[in-house]
Amino acid sequence: MDFSGKTVVITGASRGIGAETARVFAEAGANVALLARNTDALNAISTEIGDRALALPCDVGDYASVATALSEANTHFGALDVLICNAGMIDPIARITDADPADWATLIQVNITGMFNVMRAGVPLLKANGGGTVLTIGSGAAQRPLEGWSAYCSSKAGALMLTRALDLEERENGIRTISLSPGTVATQMQREIKDSGMNAVSQLDWEDHIPADWPARTLLWMCSSQADEFIGGEISLRDETIRGRVGLI
Repeated sequence: MDFSGKTVVITGASRGIGAETARVFAEAGANVALLARNTDALNAISTEIGDRALALPCDVGDYASVATALSEANTHFGALDVLICNAGMIDPIARITDADPADWATLIQVNITGMFNVMRAGVPLLKANGGGTVLTIGSGAAQRPLEGWSAYCSSKAGALMLTRALDLEERENGIRTISLSPGTVATQMQREIKDSGMNAVSQLDWEDHIPADWPARTLLWMCSSQADEFIGGEISLRDETIRGRVGLI
């Protein structure tokens, strides 16, 4: 796919899926606006990519921070075409009666409110450019509870509903909204899960996880008309048919 002249906003862009997504879209010719809290890591990714990358330190849980970053990206590149809501966290991994209430609330603020903030600030900018695509990162955890993951499972279920709500409200305005459930990915989050020793996911071997460039390449594919049948829904990378269509196998 040729993304030359298009601008893509990626949250959680300093590592893992977000960083790989930045590389994949940049290789396809896109301008990439990179949002994350880790300024040093973000600047390193931006420097690696070069002139078509813009590092924008930002806390997705803070609406004013998000709105400022997206406005700056829009001004710098002239328009926005794609929003990728990737920022997310797994902690606290703890049973409900052991979880710290402040940590539980922080995860919800990042994983759900952070996604809302990007949509609220970014969708009007997409519409001003004639429409665009909003991609969210889902999880199989949205479909079933896992011990110690009450916050994460709840947040991913809420994020999927938020994705569907945006589609309901904005599809007729030219906004394509799709969720990607990538499965388990070889990122720092999986190391945190492994260290917790809680529930079956922590028992998986590292070789069981897919590489981070697989969801990144799938997100690029989701911006094409080939993924239009999934608008308003979710794509699962556990599906071998999807892997084949994306070209991962």
